[in-house]
Parts: sequence; structure tokens; C-alpha cells
Amino acid sequence: MKISFRVKPKIAAVFVIAAAVLPAPASGQEWMAQLSKPIHGVKQDVDVQVAMRDGVKLSTDLYMPSGPDMGTTKFPTILMRTPYDNNAVGNVKDAFYYAMRGYVVAVQDTRGRYDSEGVFVPARSDAKDGYDTIEWIAKQPWSDGKVGMLGSSYLGIVQLLAATQTPPHLTAIFPRVAYSDQYKQWTYTGGAFALGLNQWWMGVLMSTRTAQNQYSDLFTPGTPTVAIGTSKEDYWTLPIMNSGDDMGRHTENWKEWLRHPAYDDWWREVSIEDKYDRIAVPAYLADAWFDLYNQGAPVNFNGIRTKGKTEAARKGTRLLMGPWTHNLGALGTATKVGDIDFGPSSLFPLTETQLRWFDFWLKGIQNGMDREAPVKIYVMGANVWRDEQEWPLARTEYTKYYLGSGGKANSVTGDGVLGTTAPTNQPSDTFTYDPRYPVPTLGGHTCCSEPTVPIPMGPRDNRTTEIRPDVLVYTTPVLTQDVEVTGPVVAKLFASTSGKDTDFTVKLTDVFPGPESRAINVADGILRARYRNGPDKPELLEPGKVYDFTVDLLNTSNVFKKGHRIRIEVSSSNFPQYDRNHNTGTPLFTDTEMVAARQTIYHDPERASYILLPIVPRRTTSTQP
Repeated sequence: MKISFRVKPKIAAVFVIAAAVLPAPASGQEWMAQLSKPIHGVKQDVDVQVAMRDGVKLSTDLYMPSGPDMGTTKFPTILMRTPYDNNAVGNVKDAFYYAMRGYVVAVQDTRGRYDSEGVFVPARSDAKDGYDTIEWIAKQPWSDGKVGMLGSSYLGIVQLLAATQTPPHLTAIFPRVAYSDQYKQWTYTGGAFALGLNQWWMGVLMSTRTAQNQYSDLFTPGTPTVAIGTSKEDYWTLPIMNSGDDMGRHTENWKEWLRHPAYDDWWREVSIEDKYDRIAVPAYLADAWFDLYNQGAPVNFNGIRTKGKTEAARKGTRLLMGPWTHNLGALGTATKVGDIDFGPSSLFPLTETQLRWFDFWLKGIQNGMDREAPVKIYVMGANVWRDEQEWPLARTEYTKYYLGSGGKANSVTGDGVLGTTAPTNQPSDTFTYDPRYPVPTLGGHTCCSEPTVPIPMGPRDNRTTEIRPDVLVYTTPVLTQDVEVTGPVVAKLFASTSGKDTDFTVKLTDVFPGPESRAINVADGILRARYRNGPDKPELLEPGKVYDFTVDLLNTSNVFKKGHRIRIEVSSSNFPQYDRNHNTGTPLFTDTEMVAARQTIYHDPERASYILLPIVPRRTTSTQP
């Protein structure tokens, strides 16, 4: 079946759309009545070629308010920069939304993508290109000199990269689901390669300049066109370095990522974490408990709040964390995430909040944005939104929950226990990790959507993985009162392995009461053992030697309700979210040899393995979004 592709017309078009009726403000949302109203028509000017400092031209679509006497009026501008086609439906919808409300919207194809010139290398040119585009906007006759930036994921990352260049006319940014460091949160986690996401994103989605190979022509006529994803079989391809070639996708960017398995200056170049002192504008950082960038927004929040270049950046930056995956619950409009329906309390007016943010910073509308608490989180389990003053919370009581057993914690039918009492002399637990039979990914900090990426996201029932003998399970007694866990979660494992390298995974789950005893994941993490001393300090293991490993489970906020139980699972694989460690100690991405490893977890007085939970004393107050 033949597929037709859009060719942009290089003429200006004018669209006049009837003003939408804003919904009446809900309780606690009186500020909605102050939002800019959709009173303008929209004039579109497509494929404007904006030259960068090196002469490369980037295709930029402009959406401008139109109507009587608009010719001499100057407007603030919202810039969106995307590698996913600036004329995609979602981008056009957003552009019309803001243009009707008195903003010029510029939507730009990033370098080397769609109608823009140049070569696409993820994140490498976006800081300078963002700067150049912002300053070009400020010089246009329709610009009032104030520029904001908007967008999710890559569209959020480019905002922060541009902000590190301190463009004089950048005024505020609203990055949704964006990293603070590409290596630590996107490409690798705990030193393990994020295979599930990246094989699709780099090997399929970004392997061509435009969309010609993203869509299948192998479908029944009359059915919707579906984006090609990565099949489950693709993840098993070895060596990983050649998997893109085996899929028929030839991308040097994929191989370059794999050539840098440790953290080095190549990764530091596109990190945000060492550049907060250059960011002069406030950022509204929105993310999710089940997003791969779960750690990025809190780190960026603290970095800008403490080191930002201006008082506006330091005082004005905000943090929002919701019960969502990477799509932020369809921008706050969906209640069901994974296997959990959080109900109407989880709904959040994210679109309106973005408009309010830009109304305040770009138009100067005094809508109370500056008077709100700097942190807003959704507390799962209690299912309420709550305002906070900092992250992590100052009132946190960090509490060790120790692993214990009679030496048979294998699977949910074993004798593993979890509690706050330090262990006495207890036998260790052992299991065999065979990379040929890895533990399958079942929920967690994943991306992006099924079936394009065939990995279950978000909170999921983990009972099917807990029955495996290569998963150690430790569970508390039934809780006699609510226990709130809000903040960063880490686990300390005293462990040994027969391999020269291996992985250790830890998952925190909420075990529901009842005969089914659903085990819903709350947080999870992985550590590649060779990076136990840091992502920039790889060092192989001595087989049989006991090491202490720290596994970062990122951030969460969950109330384990009275009658529930707290559980952690320990294993050595989470596939295909992360690549399999072959246990050989050889370079993983060119290696095809695999060996099974015997893993031992210790919990005696001298080697007491534990998970450190950020316990927050319960309080009854909550806030509405």
C-alpha cells in the first residue's frame, strides 16, 4: 500500500477559529479565571529558514495572533524545538492554543531532522541552536523581546540546554520530563544500558531523517497506520553493537553511545548538572514517579534553586511530580496508570498551569504563580496532591529496613522477611543469575508506550516475576498503621558473585491485602557492579569477594496503607528495560559469550543488607492542584 508524505507549502495561511469557552474554575483553582482568553485568530507562516551561527538553516513554523489592528502589535513568543516533526498534530494543536491567547509560537525542527539542514546528533548542537533561535526571535518586528520555551522529553531537554547558554531574551521555561544528565538517566542507569527505550528510539525512530521508515505499509487497507516499534525478538540480538544493522537501521549515533559505556567528558558536554550557575531563568519542572527521568526534575530543581544565575531563577523555579509515566497521564487528564486507577483526585490541570506560567512570566499577569509553594507532589496510596517547600522533605526520617531469612528467600514462597530490627546471625541467600533467562521487565521507570516499545510501564502487579527462584523476596508483616515513603530510595546490598562483573536489581513493592495479594511496584533500580565506585570508575570484581553495593531506586511518594505489606525484590536482571550483564567482565556491547553467575546476598551483623526508606510522618492536610 502506498503511503503519501506531507510536503509543507511555503506560503502563509490565515486561520480564524472561534474562541473556546473556558471551564468554570474548580475549587482551589480560581486562578483559571485569570488565564489569557482565546480571542485571536491565527496566522501561520511555515518553513521559515532560520540561520544558525555556522550557517545551517533550521525550518521554523510560526503561528501568530491575527485580527484587526494586529499588524503593529508585539507579542511574547513560545518556542518549541523538536526532532519529531514541527508539523506533527500535537505541535500544531499546542501552537494554535497559545497563538489564540496572544502568543507567537515558533515550532522548529532540530538540526538534521525533517525540513532542517545539518546532521542530527542527539543533544550535541541544541544548546547553541537554542540560543541562536531565541535571539533571532527577539529581533523580529512582532516580538516584544520575551521568549519562553515549552515541550516534553527531548523538547524539554533542549530547553535546559539552551538555558545553560544564558540567552539574554529567554525569560522562562517549562520542561516536562527532562533529564539532568543524559548518561545517568537516559542512556545508562546505574551503569546498565537502557536497551528497551534506546533500541527503539535510536534504532528505529531516529534512524532516518524524516518519517518515511516509521510507518508500516503491511496492514489491511482501511485500518489506521501504526508506528513501527521494536519487536521483543530484537532485544535478544547480540552483539548489541550490531543490533541496529541487523534491524536494517544504520546509525552511527547508536554506536557512539555504546562506545562510551562509562561516564566521561563526552557525556559531561551535554549534562545539565554542572551548568546550573549559567541558568538565569525560572523553570517549571514537571515529571512523574514512573518516568525514566524521575531523578532529573528533582536534581534540576535543587540545582537551579541553589545555584541559578539570578534571583528569579532561584526563587521562581518549581517542581511537580505526579503519579504518571512518561506521557504525564496524557498531560494530567488520565487517571489509570499501569494497573492502578488513582481516580479523579489524580487529575491535574497541566495545560492550564503552563498557560498560567507563561502569563505570569511573559505577560506580567499577576495570577499568584509566585505565591505558590515551590513543590507539588502526588502522594500515591493516600491519593492526594500536597504542597511542599523542598525536596527531599526536611521532616523525613530515613529508616533502615533490613533483609532477613533462614537462607531460603528465593521467590514469594520463600522465608525472606523485612523489618527495622538489625539481623542476628542468619544464613545468606543465594540464587543463580543466567543471562540467557533474564527476569522480564514488569513496570517501573520506563519509556515510552506499548506496543511501540513492548515493555509494561508504570505500576504493575509483579506476582508473575516473584515466583521465580532467581528473585529474592523480603516482606514485612502486615502493617498496623499507614507508612508514608516519600523521597529518594536507596538499597545497600552486601553481596558476592562468581562472575567478574554482574548486575544487581532492587524493586520496592506495595503488597495489597486480600487473597490475591497484588504486589505493585513503587520504585526500582539497578547497579552494574563494575560501576560500584561511580559511573566514571569502572573496576571488575574479584569472584567470591564480598562487596557493599549501593543501588539507587530513584524517587517516589507512596503511602503503604494499614493492612498492606512492604516488600523488596532482589535479583540481577530487568530485561529488556536494561541490557543483560553477561557476567564475563568483557566489553558488553561487542560480546556474545554468556555465563551463569552464582549470587550471594548477606544479612548478618557485620554485613547487614538493607533498604533505606524515607519515612515521612503523616499529616492530614492536602492541596488541590
